[in-house]
Amino acid sequence: MSLDRRTRIEQMRKADRARDRRNVVLAIGLSVAVVAGLVGFGTYMLLEKSEAAEKKETAAAQDAKAAAADKEKLAAEPIKGLKTWDAKKLTRNHVTTTVTYPMKPPVGGDHNPVWMNCDGEVYKKAIPDMSAVHSLEHGSVWVTYTDKASDADVAKLAERVGRTPYSLMSPYQDQTGTITLSAWGNQVTVDSADDRRVDQFFAKFVQGAQTPEPGASCTGGQGAQ
Repeated sequence: MSLDRRTRIEQMRKADRARDRRNVVLAIGLSVAVVAGLVGFGTYMLLEKSEAAEKKETAAAQDAKAAAADKEKLAAEPIKGLKTWDAKKLTRNHVTTTVTYPMKPPVGGDHNPVWMNCDGEVYKKAIPDMSAVHSLEHGSVWVTYTDKASDADVAKLAERVGRTPYSLMSPYQDQTGTITLSAWGNQVTVDSADDRRVDQFFAKFVQGAQTPEPGASCTGGQGAQ
């Protein structure tokens, strides 16, 4: 083999090796670029999610603050037609003998040792007065209604009670008004679930200042029979 031929072959081999090295470098560079792109995209998505979560938390905090402000405003408003009883005259003994209350529904007085569950409980049937009074002692609002209440009003009140801890609802045919809201020592009668006094009453008396035993349990008592 001539010298020139060997030289050309060696040059071709060197060119092939150089081309292979370039391909390797290009492949590595492309891989690095892809990885960097993925990392960058992942970081962007994480930042987007973090920012969205932060906005959601901020919005929720603002909503909660606005709701608290609305509740405070409602609680401060006078409730037209509100009836009140002297708390000092509303005895709080636990008894098992029948108690005859001077008002219907009752707003206080001696009561059964076992309360009605009142963690947003909606009862379809009448419940015992004496156990309901015990729930009022724990700071609950008791919503009662007669058969004169419309299905729409009953449904709206049930939805309200169902999402409100320390409240309960039941039919009560012996009351004079269509819809009555009772708390310990306080009561108001309305004709519609849309009456503003419903919101006022809930804002003022759910675990309100009238509560003899604030924070006492509303579960673990008597349920629907």
